[in-house]
Amino acid sequence: MLGRSPAALAMELRLTDSLSGRPRAVRPRRGRTVGLYVCGPTVYDAAHVGHARTYLFFDVARRVLEAEGYRVRHVMNVTDLEDKIDLRAAALGITSRALARAEERSFFRDLHAFGNLPPTFRPRASEFVPEMIRLARSLERTGRVRRAGGEWRYEAPGRREGENFPAGADLARHAVDEPGHPFPRPSDWERSFVVWKLLSPPIPSWPSPWGRGAPGWHLQCFAMASHHLSVPVDLHGGGRDLVYPHHFAENEIALALRGKPFSPVFLHTGLVLQDGSKMSKSTGNLVPLRDALASLGAPALRWHLLGRPYRDRFPWGEAASLKALEEFDLLRSTLRGWMRGTRGGRVGAVRAARLAQDVRSALTDGLATDKVVSELRQFAAEVAAAPGGVPRGERTAARASLREVERRLGLALV
Repeated sequence: MLGRSPAALAMELRLTDSLSGRPRAVRPRRGRTVGLYVCGPTVYDAAHVGHARTYLFFDVARRVLEAEGYRVRHVMNVTDLEDKIDLRAAALGITSRALARAEERSFFRDLHAFGNLPPTFRPRASEFVPEMIRLARSLERTGRVRRAGGEWRYEAPGRREGENFPAGADLARHAVDEPGHPFPRPSDWERSFVVWKLLSPPIPSWPSPWGRGAPGWHLQCFAMASHHLSVPVDLHGGGRDLVYPHHFAENEIALALRGKPFSPVFLHTGLVLQDGSKMSKSTGNLVPLRDALASLGAPALRWHLLGRPYRDRFPWGEAASLKALEEFDLLRSTLRGWMRGTRGGRVGAVRAARLAQDVRSALTDGLATDKVVSELRQFAAEVAAAPGGVPRGERTAARASLREVERRLGLALV
């Protein structure tokens, strides 16, 4: 059966590495366990469709790796230390901790309802502050940490093209300009990031060699990835908006302290756009995930979001989402009718096996879910055009092939 072959017959997952721009295979460094680190939510508000699309593609990548016989150690952090949490908590009249815990529960409930597999580990940033302080001291020993008012900043050296993500004049290739996180201007420290900042209660803060405060955001993921996976990790990423400054900073820490990049393969998903702008909690321009699930259901929403290449931007609109719901309902009813058919037709187990192999190839070669959607449309059209169901004696084999497709997509078809 596909996906249960001996290790020698497993297909490698090949992705276009966002840093180098070249196709690279995801290859575990330790046995057959892949270390997957995905940047998780900042828990101050509800998950939205932009989050769903990013985590959907990492969910499919994990499913593909597991179907090929790899074990996946999947880590998704929870950022529960951040200015946005403090500001919203103050506005609501509750503590930052209370808000963060409530939104964390809500976020993972929504992802579960969406059909994503739970991460192996969900570490919280607040539990790793001692590790981040040690990390900040290691960066300080490089001689590149300077004080700027109430902050201590690490200033990265100039590096050759391809060592790290672009900054400065080339920044627009990756970064996303948004309120509160604009592109650095030439007068700013465009290759610098905060390692420690002074803070006072009631804002969450900790004692440190630099005074009471909190670590910079970019130290969080490095500390948690080092603890649960070790750095470099085998596959890493998030939404395209995290390339700069977050993944630039993570990668710089790895280069400065380990002499290697944070990961040999970075995967970044294209943004979901609403009314031409990035779907974002900070701007309020969003569709909550739970609202999309209520109107479309998880299967149709997954189908819709898988229909474009993961690196492309995805324009969200009500008309297109309702059309996707109608299409998926028709596709699923067509396949279910084919499986239940009492009179044998021309489309049977051999064609279903070819579909499963084509899906497997498309997913391992670049996570091409758009090709998979096209393959399923074509298969359903052939089934609809041929009278009758699965030929007698072929139903078990045909169902097994469709199960292999479902297994990789997290999508119930029959």
